[in-house]
Amino acid sequence: MNTSTSGAGADAGAIAADTVARLADVRLDWRHKAVPATASGTSHREFLSTAPKLADLQTPLLTLDAGALRCNADRLASWCAEHGVLLAPHGKTTMAPQLWAEQLSRGAWGITVANFAQLRVAREFGVRRLQLANSLTDPHAIEWVAATANPDQPILSWVDSTVTVDVIGRTLETIGSSAVLDVLVELGGIGGRTGARGVEAALDVARAISASPHLRLVGVSGYEGSLAHTADADSIAAVRGYLGQMGELHQRLLGDGLYGSEAVILTAGGSAYFDDVVDVLSPCVTAGSGVGPRVEVMIRSGAYIIHDDGFYRGISPFSRDGGQPFKAGMHGWARVVSQPEPGLAILDAGKRDLPVDEGLPRPQLIGPALGGPMVPLVGAEITAVNDQHSFMTFDAGAATVRPGAVVRLGLSHPCTAFDKWTLIPVLADTDGDQTVVDLIHTFF
Repeated sequence: MNTSTSGAGADAGAIAADTVARLADVRLDWRHKAVPATASGTSHREFLSTAPKLADLQTPLLTLDAGALRCNADRLASWCAEHGVLLAPHGKTTMAPQLWAEQLSRGAWGITVANFAQLRVAREFGVRRLQLANSLTDPHAIEWVAATANPDQPILSWVDSTVTVDVIGRTLETIGSSAVLDVLVELGGIGGRTGARGVEAALDVARAISASPHLRLVGVSGYEGSLAHTADADSIAAVRGYLGQMGELHQRLLGDGLYGSEAVILTAGGSAYFDDVVDVLSPCVTAGSGVGPRVEVMIRSGAYIIHDDGFYRGISPFSRDGGQPFKAGMHGWARVVSQPEPGLAILDAGKRDLPVDEGLPRPQLIGPALGGPMVPLVGAEITAVNDQHSFMTFDAGAATVRPGAVVRLGLSHPCTAFDKWTLIPVLADTDGDQTVVDLIHTFF
Protein backbone atom coordinates (compact mmCIF):
# COMPACT_ATOMS: atom_id res chain seq x y z
CA MET A 1 0.00 0.00 0.00
CA ASN A 2 1.85 3.04 -1.27
CA THR A 3 -0.34 5.82 0.05
CA SER A 4 1.66 8.84 -1.03
CA THR A 5 -0.55 9.54 -4.03
CA SER A 6 -3.36 7.09 -3.37
CA GLY A 7 -5.93 9.88 -3.32
CA ALA A 8 -5.83 9.64 -7.11
CA GLY A 9 -7.66 6.33 -6.84
CA ALA A 10 -10.50 7.65 -4.72
CA ASP A 11 -13.99 8.18 -6.10
CA ALA A 12 -14.08 11.43 -8.07
CA GLY A 13 -14.24 14.28 -5.61
CA ALA A 14 -14.25 12.10 -2.49
CA ILE A 15 -11.00 13.73 -1.36
CA ALA A 16 -8.61 16.21 -2.96
CA ALA A 17 -6.09 13.86 -4.56
CA ASP A 18 -3.67 16.66 -5.39
CA THR A 19 -3.61 17.90 -1.78
CA VAL A 20 -2.93 14.39 -0.50
CA ALA A 21 -0.22 13.91 -3.13
CA ARG A 22 1.55 17.10 -2.03
CA LEU A 23 2.39 15.45 1.26
CA ALA A 24 5.22 13.77 -0.64
CA ASP A 25 6.82 17.20 -0.95
CA VAL A 26 7.01 17.76 2.81
CA ARG A 27 10.57 18.31 4.01
CA LEU A 28 11.69 15.98 6.77
CA ASP A 29 13.35 17.50 9.82
CA TRP A 30 13.52 17.49 13.61
CA ARG A 31 9.70 17.46 13.87
CA HIS A 32 9.61 13.91 12.53
CA LYS A 33 11.08 11.65 15.19
CA ALA A 34 10.54 8.53 13.08
CA VAL A 35 13.15 9.43 10.47
CA PRO A 36 16.93 9.55 10.98
CA ALA A 37 18.80 12.81 11.39
CA THR A 38 20.64 12.04 8.16
CA ALA A 39 17.34 12.51 6.28
CA SER A 40 16.83 16.05 7.57
CA GLY A 41 16.23 18.46 4.72
CA THR A 42 15.19 15.82 2.22
CA SER A 43 11.59 15.55 1.10
CA HIS A 44 9.30 12.65 1.81
CA ARG A 45 9.60 11.68 -1.88
CA GLU A 46 13.39 11.99 -1.94
CA PHE A 47 13.74 9.89 1.20
CA LEU A 48 11.64 7.07 -0.25
CA SER A 49 13.61 7.18 -3.51
CA THR A 50 16.65 5.87 -1.61
CA ALA A 51 14.72 2.66 -0.75
CA PRO A 52 15.36 2.99 2.99
CA LYS A 53 15.06 -0.07 5.19
CA LEU A 54 13.89 -0.56 8.74
CA ALA A 55 17.58 -0.83 9.65
CA ASP A 56 18.07 2.80 8.57
CA LEU A 57 15.66 4.06 11.25
CA GLN A 58 16.04 4.27 15.02
CA THR A 59 14.21 3.50 18.22
CA PRO A 60 11.76 4.16 19.67
CA LEU A 61 9.64 3.61 16.59
CA LEU A 62 6.13 2.88 15.37
CA THR A 63 5.77 1.24 11.96
CA LEU A 64 2.87 0.13 9.79
CA ASP A 65 2.62 -2.92 7.54
CA ALA A 66 1.53 -2.19 3.95
CA GLY A 67 0.17 -5.66 3.30
CA ALA A 68 -1.89 -5.72 6.48
CA LEU A 69 -3.37 -2.28 5.81
CA ARG A 70 -4.32 -3.26 2.29
CA CYS A 71 -5.84 -6.56 3.41
CA ASN A 72 -7.86 -4.91 6.19
CA ALA A 73 -9.15 -2.12 3.97
CA ASP A 74 -10.22 -4.59 1.30
CA ARG A 75 -11.79 -6.94 3.84
CA LEU A 76 -14.22 -4.46 5.40
CA ALA A 77 -15.03 -2.78 2.09
CA SER A 78 -16.04 -6.15 0.65
CA TRP A 79 -18.04 -7.00 3.77
CA CYS A 80 -19.96 -3.72 3.62
CA ALA A 81 -20.71 -4.20 -0.07
CA GLU A 82 -21.88 -7.74 0.58
CA HIS A 83 -24.21 -6.58 3.36
CA GLY A 84 -25.42 -3.46 1.56
CA VAL A 85 -24.34 -0.98 4.24
CA LEU A 86 -22.50 2.32 4.11
CA LEU A 87 -19.09 2.86 5.72
CA ALA A 88 -17.98 6.24 7.03
CA PRO A 89 -14.68 5.33 8.75
CA HIS A 90 -13.91 7.24 11.92
CA GLY A 91 -10.99 9.38 10.81
CA LYS A 92 -9.97 10.26 14.38
CA THR A 93 -8.28 6.87 14.66
CA THR A 94 -5.48 7.82 12.28
CA MET A 95 -6.00 11.51 11.36
CA ALA A 96 -4.10 10.49 8.24
CA PRO A 97 -5.57 11.78 4.95
CA GLN A 98 -3.46 9.28 3.00
CA LEU A 99 -5.27 6.44 4.76
CA TRP A 100 -8.63 8.20 4.42
CA ALA A 101 -7.99 8.25 0.68
CA GLU A 102 -7.43 4.49 0.73
CA GLN A 103 -10.74 4.00 2.52
CA LEU A 104 -12.60 6.34 0.19
CA SER A 105 -11.10 4.66 -2.87
CA ARG A 106 -12.76 1.45 -1.72
CA GLY A 107 -16.20 3.00 -1.70
CA ALA A 108 -16.53 4.58 1.74
CA TRP A 109 -19.40 7.09 1.90
CA GLY A 110 -17.22 9.70 3.57
CA ILE A 111 -15.19 10.24 6.72
CA THR A 112 -16.41 10.59 10.30
CA VAL A 113 -14.60 12.89 12.73
CA ALA A 114 -15.00 13.70 16.41
CA ASN A 115 -14.53 17.45 16.81
CA PHE A 116 -14.25 20.82 15.09
CA ALA A 117 -10.48 20.70 14.69
CA GLN A 118 -10.75 17.36 12.89
CA LEU A 119 -13.51 18.73 10.66
CA ARG A 120 -11.16 21.48 9.53
CA VAL A 121 -8.37 19.01 8.74
CA ALA A 122 -10.71 16.83 6.70
CA ARG A 123 -12.13 19.73 4.73
CA GLU A 124 -8.61 21.12 4.12
CA PHE A 125 -7.84 17.82 2.37
CA GLY A 126 -11.03 18.07 0.38
CA VAL A 127 -13.04 15.27 2.00
CA ARG A 128 -16.40 15.82 0.36
CA ARG A 129 -18.77 14.03 2.75
CA LEU A 130 -18.24 14.45 6.49
CA GLN A 131 -19.97 13.32 9.62
CA LEU A 132 -19.29 14.88 13.01
CA ALA A 133 -20.01 12.18 15.59
CA ASN A 134 -20.68 14.83 18.18
CA SER A 135 -22.94 17.78 18.93
CA LEU A 136 -22.27 21.30 17.68
CA THR A 137 -22.31 23.57 20.74
CA ASP A 138 -19.28 25.83 20.12
CA PRO A 139 -20.50 28.99 18.34
CA HIS A 140 -17.39 29.13 16.16
CA ALA A 141 -17.95 25.54 15.03
CA ILE A 142 -21.63 26.19 14.33
CA GLU A 143 -20.82 29.26 12.23
CA TRP A 144 -18.09 27.39 10.32
CA VAL A 145 -20.33 24.44 9.49
CA ALA A 146 -23.14 26.78 8.44
CA ALA A 147 -20.77 28.61 6.09
CA THR A 148 -19.01 25.48 4.80
CA ALA A 149 -21.61 22.75 4.32
CA ASN A 150 -23.65 22.55 1.13
CA PRO A 151 -25.56 19.84 -0.74
CA ASP A 152 -22.42 18.81 -2.65
CA GLN A 153 -20.22 18.87 0.48
CA PRO A 154 -22.50 17.78 3.33
CA ILE A 155 -21.56 17.85 7.00
CA LEU A 156 -23.80 15.78 9.25
CA SER A 157 -23.73 16.31 13.01
CA TRP A 158 -25.53 14.85 16.01
CA VAL A 159 -27.99 16.37 18.49
CA ASP A 160 -28.95 14.80 21.80
CA SER A 161 -30.85 17.54 23.66
CA THR A 162 -33.37 20.30 23.07
CA VAL A 163 -30.85 22.70 24.61
CA THR A 164 -28.42 21.94 21.78
CA VAL A 165 -31.20 22.64 19.28
CA ASP A 166 -31.66 26.04 20.95
CA VAL A 167 -27.90 26.75 20.98
CA ILE A 168 -27.59 26.12 17.25
CA GLY A 169 -30.70 28.14 16.46
CA ARG A 170 -29.67 31.13 18.58
CA THR A 171 -26.15 31.14 17.16
CA LEU A 172 -27.36 31.19 13.58
CA GLU A 173 -30.01 33.81 14.34
CA THR A 174 -27.37 36.03 15.95
CA ILE A 175 -25.21 36.05 12.82
CA GLY A 176 -28.20 36.38 10.53
CA SER A 177 -27.61 33.04 8.85
CA SER A 178 -30.40 31.26 7.00
CA ALA A 179 -28.44 28.00 6.89
CA VAL A 180 -30.20 24.70 7.57
CA LEU A 181 -27.89 22.07 9.11
CA ASP A 182 -28.40 18.33 8.61
CA VAL A 183 -28.47 16.51 11.95
CA LEU A 184 -29.11 13.07 13.37
CA VAL A 185 -30.81 12.57 16.72
CA GLU A 186 -28.46 10.66 18.99
CA LEU A 187 -29.79 7.93 21.25
CA GLY A 188 -27.68 7.08 24.28
CA GLY A 189 -27.89 4.57 27.07
CA ILE A 190 -27.76 4.74 30.85
CA GLY A 191 -24.12 4.78 31.90
CA GLY A 192 -23.02 5.47 28.35
CA ARG A 193 -21.51 8.60 26.91
CA THR A 194 -23.56 11.18 25.00
CA GLY A 195 -27.04 10.64 23.58
CA ALA A 196 -30.61 11.25 24.73
CA ARG A 197 -31.42 8.79 27.50
CA GLY A 198 -34.20 6.70 26.07
CA VAL A 199 -36.54 6.69 23.10
CA GLU A 200 -39.01 9.18 24.58
CA ALA A 201 -36.27 11.71 25.34
CA ALA A 202 -34.88 11.28 21.82
CA LEU A 203 -38.35 11.87 20.39
CA ASP A 204 -38.53 15.18 22.26
CA VAL A 205 -35.22 16.18 20.68
CA ALA A 206 -36.48 15.14 17.23
CA ARG A 207 -39.62 17.25 17.66
CA ALA A 208 -37.48 20.26 18.56
CA ILE A 209 -35.33 19.64 15.49
CA SER A 210 -38.42 19.40 13.29
CA ALA A 211 -39.70 22.71 14.67
CA SER A 212 -36.40 24.53 14.13
CA PRO A 213 -35.98 26.56 10.93
CA HIS A 214 -32.24 25.89 11.11
CA LEU A 215 -32.15 22.10 11.40
CA ARG A 216 -33.21 19.15 9.28
CA LEU A 217 -33.50 15.64 10.74
CA VAL A 218 -31.78 13.12 8.47
CA GLY A 219 -31.28 10.10 10.72
CA VAL A 220 -30.59 8.36 14.01
CA SER A 221 -27.13 7.95 15.48
CA GLY A 222 -25.54 6.18 18.40
CA TYR A 223 -22.45 4.49 19.75
CA GLU A 224 -22.91 1.04 21.23
CA GLY A 225 -19.24 0.77 22.22
CA SER A 226 -19.76 2.96 25.28
CA LEU A 227 -22.13 0.35 26.72
CA ALA A 228 -19.87 -2.71 26.50
CA HIS A 229 -16.19 -3.51 26.38
CA THR A 230 -16.04 -7.28 25.93
CA ALA A 231 -17.57 -9.92 23.70
CA ASP A 232 -19.20 -12.02 26.43
CA ALA A 233 -22.90 -12.86 26.31
CA ASP A 234 -23.97 -10.04 28.65
CA SER A 235 -22.07 -7.42 26.65
CA ILE A 236 -23.46 -8.60 23.33
CA ALA A 237 -26.96 -8.62 24.80
CA ALA A 238 -26.52 -5.06 26.05
CA VAL A 239 -25.30 -3.93 22.62
CA ARG A 240 -28.12 -5.61 20.77
CA GLY A 241 -30.73 -4.32 23.19
CA TYR A 242 -29.49 -0.79 22.64
CA LEU A 243 -29.49 -1.23 18.87
CA GLY A 244 -33.05 -2.48 19.11
CA GLN A 245 -33.97 0.80 20.79
CA MET A 246 -32.36 2.67 17.90
CA GLY A 247 -34.58 0.74 15.52
CA GLU A 248 -37.63 1.50 17.65
CA LEU A 249 -36.76 5.21 17.67
CA HIS A 250 -36.46 5.17 13.90
CA GLN A 251 -39.89 3.59 13.51
CA ARG A 252 -41.42 6.19 15.83
CA LEU A 253 -39.79 8.99 13.85
CA LEU A 254 -41.21 7.55 10.64
CA GLY A 255 -44.65 7.23 12.17
CA ASP A 256 -44.63 10.81 13.43
CA GLY A 257 -43.30 12.19 10.15
CA LEU A 258 -40.35 13.90 11.83
CA TYR A 259 -37.71 13.19 9.19
CA GLY A 260 -37.00 16.12 6.90
CA SER A 261 -35.14 14.27 4.18
CA GLU A 262 -35.83 11.76 1.42
CA ALA A 263 -32.71 9.84 2.50
CA VAL A 264 -32.31 8.68 6.11
CA ILE A 265 -29.22 7.23 7.79
CA LEU A 266 -29.12 4.92 10.80
CA THR A 267 -25.54 4.93 12.05
CA ALA A 268 -23.74 3.05 14.81
CA GLY A 269 -20.85 0.67 14.92
CA GLY A 270 -17.22 1.11 15.86
CA SER A 271 -14.71 -1.67 15.15
CA ALA A 272 -15.95 -4.03 17.88
CA TYR A 273 -19.65 -4.71 17.20
CA PHE A 274 -20.34 -3.65 13.62
CA ASP A 275 -21.75 -7.10 12.80
CA ASP A 276 -24.43 -6.71 15.47
CA VAL A 277 -25.22 -3.22 14.20
CA VAL A 278 -25.90 -4.52 10.72
CA ASP A 279 -27.80 -7.57 11.95
CA VAL A 280 -30.16 -5.58 14.18
CA LEU A 281 -30.66 -2.48 12.04
CA SER A 282 -30.72 -3.95 8.52
CA PRO A 283 -34.45 -4.78 8.72
CA CYS A 284 -35.03 -1.00 8.80
CA VAL A 285 -33.43 -0.54 5.36
CA THR A 286 -35.77 0.50 2.56
CA ALA A 287 -35.15 1.54 -1.02
CA GLY A 288 -37.75 4.31 -0.94
CA SER A 289 -41.08 3.98 -2.69
CA GLY A 290 -42.49 7.47 -2.64
CA VAL A 291 -44.33 6.61 0.56
CA GLY A 292 -41.41 7.14 2.91
CA PRO A 293 -37.70 8.02 2.83
CA ARG A 294 -34.93 5.75 1.62
CA VAL A 295 -33.23 4.28 4.70
CA GLU A 296 -29.63 3.08 4.87
CA VAL A 297 -27.45 1.69 7.66
CA MET A 298 -24.01 3.22 8.11
CA ILE A 299 -21.17 1.87 10.25
CA ARG A 300 -18.26 4.04 11.38
CA SER A 301 -15.45 1.57 12.09
CA GLY A 302 -12.10 3.34 12.27
CA ALA A 303 -9.56 1.06 13.93
CA TYR A 304 -10.10 -1.80 11.48
CA ILE A 305 -7.64 -0.58 8.85
CA ILE A 306 -4.79 -0.76 11.39
CA HIS A 307 -6.14 -3.41 13.80
CA ASP A 308 -3.80 -4.58 16.59
CA ASP A 309 -2.34 -7.38 18.69
CA GLY A 310 -4.46 -6.53 21.73
CA PHE A 311 -7.97 -5.20 22.32
CA TYR A 312 -9.29 -5.35 18.76
CA ARG A 313 -7.65 -8.69 18.04
CA GLY A 314 -9.80 -10.15 20.80
CA ILE A 315 -13.09 -8.32 20.23
CA SER A 316 -13.31 -7.81 16.45
CA PRO A 317 -16.23 -9.64 14.82
CA PHE A 318 -13.82 -11.18 12.32
CA SER A 319 -11.80 -12.62 15.19
CA ARG A 320 -14.91 -14.01 16.85
CA ASP A 321 -16.67 -15.54 13.85
CA GLY A 322 -13.96 -18.04 12.92
CA GLY A 323 -13.51 -16.50 9.47
CA GLN A 324 -10.74 -14.37 8.00
CA PRO A 325 -9.56 -11.99 10.75
CA PHE A 326 -8.05 -8.57 10.27
CA LYS A 327 -4.26 -8.41 10.45
CA ALA A 328 -2.19 -6.44 12.93
CA GLY A 329 -0.94 -3.49 10.89
CA MET A 330 1.22 -1.71 13.48
CA HIS A 331 4.21 -2.63 15.60
CA GLY A 332 6.44 -0.90 18.10
CA TRP A 333 10.23 -1.18 18.18
CA ALA A 334 12.21 -0.42 21.32
CA ARG A 335 15.83 -0.78 22.34
CA VAL A 336 17.15 -2.09 25.62
CA VAL A 337 18.85 0.85 27.33
CA SER A 338 19.50 -0.80 30.68
CA GLN A 339 19.53 -4.30 32.16
CA PRO A 340 19.97 -3.30 35.80
CA GLU A 341 19.11 -6.60 37.48
CA PRO A 342 18.45 -10.22 36.47
CA GLY A 343 15.19 -10.64 34.61
CA LEU A 344 14.57 -6.91 34.15
CA ALA A 345 15.25 -4.78 31.09
CA ILE A 346 14.41 -1.12 30.56
CA LEU A 347 13.36 -0.20 27.02
CA ASP A 348 13.56 3.22 25.36
CA ALA A 349 9.84 3.47 24.46
CA GLY A 350 7.14 4.71 26.80
CA LYS A 351 3.74 6.42 26.98
CA ARG A 352 4.95 9.19 24.68
CA ASP A 353 5.65 6.62 21.95
CA LEU A 354 3.24 3.69 22.28
CA PRO A 355 -0.41 3.12 23.30
CA VAL A 356 -1.05 1.76 26.79
CA ASP A 357 -4.70 2.58 27.57
CA GLU A 358 -6.14 -0.71 26.24
CA GLY A 359 -3.36 -2.99 27.39
CA LEU A 360 0.41 -2.72 27.66
CA PRO A 361 2.69 -3.54 24.71
CA ARG A 362 3.55 -7.21 24.31
CA PRO A 363 7.13 -8.33 23.60
CA GLN A 364 7.19 -10.54 20.51
CA LEU A 365 10.72 -10.76 19.12
CA ILE A 366 14.25 -9.73 20.04
CA GLY A 367 17.40 -9.23 18.00
CA PRO A 368 20.80 -7.55 18.20
CA ALA A 369 19.87 -4.72 15.81
CA LEU A 370 16.89 -2.95 14.27
CA GLY A 371 16.11 -4.55 10.93
CA GLY A 372 18.28 -7.58 11.65
CA PRO A 373 17.42 -11.21 12.47
CA MET A 374 15.11 -11.66 15.45
CA VAL A 375 13.94 -14.59 17.55
CA PRO A 376 10.80 -15.08 19.65
CA LEU A 377 10.96 -13.59 23.13
CA VAL A 378 8.90 -16.15 25.00
CA GLY A 379 7.68 -15.37 28.51
CA ALA A 380 8.67 -11.71 28.48
CA GLU A 381 6.18 -9.10 29.65
CA ILE A 382 5.91 -5.33 29.86
CA THR A 383 4.89 -4.71 33.47
CA ALA A 384 4.97 -0.92 33.68
CA VAL A 385 5.42 2.08 31.41
CA ASN A 386 6.82 5.53 32.19
CA ASP A 387 6.77 8.54 29.89
CA GLN A 388 9.86 7.42 27.95
CA HIS A 389 10.63 3.93 29.28
CA SER A 390 9.07 0.48 29.58
CA PHE A 391 9.85 -2.14 32.20
CA MET A 392 10.24 -5.59 30.64
CA THR A 393 10.56 -8.70 32.76
CA PHE A 394 11.95 -11.90 31.24
CA ASP A 395 13.29 -15.31 32.17
CA ALA A 396 16.99 -14.69 32.61
CA GLY A 397 17.66 -18.39 32.30
CA ALA A 398 15.91 -18.71 28.95
CA ALA A 399 16.65 -15.44 27.16
CA THR A 400 19.69 -13.26 26.68
CA VAL A 401 18.78 -9.58 26.90
CA ARG A 402 21.56 -7.00 26.71
CA PRO A 403 21.69 -3.21 26.31
CA GLY A 404 21.48 -2.35 22.63
CA ALA A 405 19.19 -5.26 21.74
CA VAL A 406 15.94 -4.41 19.93
CA VAL A 407 12.52 -5.73 20.91
CA ARG A 408 9.53 -5.84 18.57
CA LEU A 409 6.30 -5.12 20.40
CA GLY A 410 2.72 -6.04 19.64
CA LEU A 411 0.43 -3.10 20.39
CA SER A 412 -3.16 -2.48 21.45
CA HIS A 413 -5.49 0.34 20.33
CA PRO A 414 -4.44 2.24 17.19
CA CYS A 415 -6.46 5.29 18.27
CA THR A 416 -3.86 6.13 20.90
CA ALA A 417 -0.86 5.05 18.83
CA PHE A 418 -1.11 7.42 15.89
CA ASP A 419 -1.48 10.59 17.96
CA LYS A 420 2.07 10.17 19.24
CA TRP A 421 3.65 10.40 15.80
CA THR A 422 3.63 13.14 13.15
CA LEU A 423 5.13 10.70 10.64
CA ILE A 424 4.90 6.90 10.57
CA PRO A 425 7.00 4.68 8.25
CA VAL A 426 5.18 1.96 6.31
CA LEU A 427 7.11 -1.28 5.73
CA ALA A 428 6.46 -3.45 2.70
CA ASP A 429 6.28 -6.49 4.99
CA THR A 430 7.10 -6.38 8.70
CA ASP A 431 8.09 -10.06 8.71
CA GLY A 432 9.85 -10.05 5.34
CA ASP A 433 10.79 -7.19 3.06
CA GLN A 434 11.33 -4.37 5.53
CA THR A 435 11.76 -1.67 2.89
CA VAL A 436 10.09 1.61 3.84
CA VAL A 437 7.52 2.07 1.06
CA ASP A 438 5.70 5.10 2.41
CA LEU A 439 5.49 7.68 5.18
CA ILE A 440 2.11 8.43 6.74
CA HIS A 441 1.55 12.02 7.90
CA THR A 442 -0.82 12.60 10.81
CA PHE A 443 -2.67 15.78 11.83
CA PHE A 444 -3.73 15.66 15.47
